[in-house]
Amino acid sequence: MKFEDKGFLISKNKYNENSAIAEFFTENHGKVSGLIFGASSVKIKSFLLAGNLFNIQFNSKISNRAGYFKVEIEKVYTPHFLDNKIKLSCILYSLNLIKILTVENQSNKNIFNQLFNLYALLNTKNWIKNFIFWELEIIKLVGYDINFSNYINHDELKNDQSHFLTSDGSKSIPSFLIKNSNNDVNNDELKDGLKLVGDFLNKSVLIPNNINYPLSRNEFIKLI
Repeated sequence: MKFEDKGFLISKNKYNENSAIAEFFTENHGKVSGLIFGASSVKIKSFLLAGNLFNIQFNSKISNRAGYFKVEIEKVYTPHFLDNKIKLSCILYSLNLIKILTVENQSNKNIFNQLFNLYALLNTKNWIKNFIFWELEIIKLVGYDINFSNYINHDELKNDQSHFLTSDGSKSIPSFLIKNSNNDVNNDELKDGLKLVGDFLNKSVLIPNNINYPLSRNEFIKLI
């Protein structure tokens, strides 16, 4: 199989002294993995960072063996956030989320485009709140949707409050997940929202598919 495409580097691991095993999420071919020869060379090492966008050529001569990439940088994204620990952590978690939720060679242009949206939202005022909705959209794009308003006591909707109780009273849901607005959200509400989404992700998506909960998500939340 041979093709040319654009793709975001979502993971990279050393294979030997000069090569790396890389995974790209591409525009037209979904997640693709293979070898990059010369990955440690000065020519490409400096920009071969997870999160950057590349023009790639993929070649796999034998279907049951790993293919290899030739890559050229299209646009750098990650270096702009190297001095911002929390946003860099968010990027790395987001790439890991896409890595664990997608399968090889299954095209999904919506997920590819969501990576552009990720970098755009990182420059917004309420970027953590916007990220929570981004995360929910990624989960939705792989087939798992949730509408939190279906789980609350609707008699409470008329009230101006920061949290709503679930219909059985067992959990509280931050109001911004029910009534999305441009209002600022405090850190406690953001952490509550992230915890709720994390519980949904783990119980409804990861556990049923025997996928481990990503530690990178916990590392991101600790920085908030």
